[in-house]
Amino acid sequence: MAADSDMEKTEDPTSKKLDEAAEKGNIARSKELATALVLLGSSVGILIFGKEVANTTLTVCKRLLSLNYKDIFDENAMFTAMGAALTEVSIPLFKLFLVIAVAGVLGNILLGGYNFTWYGASFRPSKLNPLAGLKRMVGLQALVELFKSVLKVVIVAGVAYVLLVVFFDDIMALSLMSSPEDIAAAVYLLSWMFFGLCSSMLIIAAVDAPYQTWNHHKQMMMTKQEVEDEYKNSEGNPEVKGRIRRMQIQMSRRRMMEAVPTADVVVTNPTHYAVALKYEHGKFRAPVVVAKGVDQMALYIRQIADANKVPIVESPALARSIYFTTELDHPIPEQLFAAVAQVLAYVYQLKAYRKGKASRPKTLAKELPIPEGFRH
Repeated sequence: MAADSDMEKTEDPTSKKLDEAAEKGNIARSKELATALVLLGSSVGILIFGKEVANTTLTVCKRLLSLNYKDIFDENAMFTAMGAALTEVSIPLFKLFLVIAVAGVLGNILLGGYNFTWYGASFRPSKLNPLAGLKRMVGLQALVELFKSVLKVVIVAGVAYVLLVVFFDDIMALSLMSSPEDIAAAVYLLSWMFFGLCSSMLIIAAVDAPYQTWNHHKQMMMTKQEVEDEYKNSEGNPEVKGRIRRMQIQMSRRRMMEAVPTADVVVTNPTHYAVALKYEHGKFRAPVVVAKGVDQMALYIRQIADANKVPIVESPALARSIYFTTELDHPIPEQLFAAVAQVLAYVYQLKAYRKGKASRPKTLAKELPIPEGFRH
């Protein structure tokens, strides 16, 4: 039962899967919404520029059908008239086509946004698979498309019937008009009827767009196993990451242990914390933490320091302060300069005393100058 539940697509698609699907052109799209907006844009464009297009066309027709004696014998008259006609008609037609183009772009990006990919246009043998085509013909998607087709016929036919009933008298009155008034009236009437028919397509789009969004989300749903596999692939296998982390820690510890013998002093808690400091005049602006650790690591640092005769100084407050405020291989903050300077001065005097070059130094003060904000 657990295995069956893992194979059920119960999880929402991850952003990674949605992005990969979008790269292949698999996004929510509604052909009905795009068609509706193109038709609606066309009808709106005709309502706005239809009269201008009709009047321009009428003027051109009058010009081409009205020939004088000179035009009859002029060999270039036809080409001149055609050029003038195209120039005159192209301006209002360009306005109309521009509105249609804008509507077409909006219709295609309104649902799913802008997405361009060559993957959808590329050749793939799977497109030639007859079983896949048969599945599309008899599946749920085919039933939905059949339902939409029937719904379109019913709605468009119903709206067309209503428009014919409403504008019947106006349509019949066109036969009683004379040109050019009948042309302008006919364009006006047909524009509004076309707008009504195109508006009916919005009903189909209002049904199809939410369905396409839901259907795309359903197709993108993932099983729990798929989510886990994707996480492992993107974030890395936890076991591998854990092993890498352990190796990094081991390498860091080994590097610290190699750096302890070169340190000038090890400041301890004395048992829980230990930090090794190194100062090279002219190379660093301040002492640098070359090793630090707590508990077992602190014990290793003290053991290596003792074996290599690196001075060990007990200063619990300073050891904790350096441990929590300074990263490995970084200089100590300037707020701790005064306290560390006293420690280093004590260490240098102690080394000189051991070599017989100076008197025994005074015991290091128990309370070093550590600011309140640096006490841990």
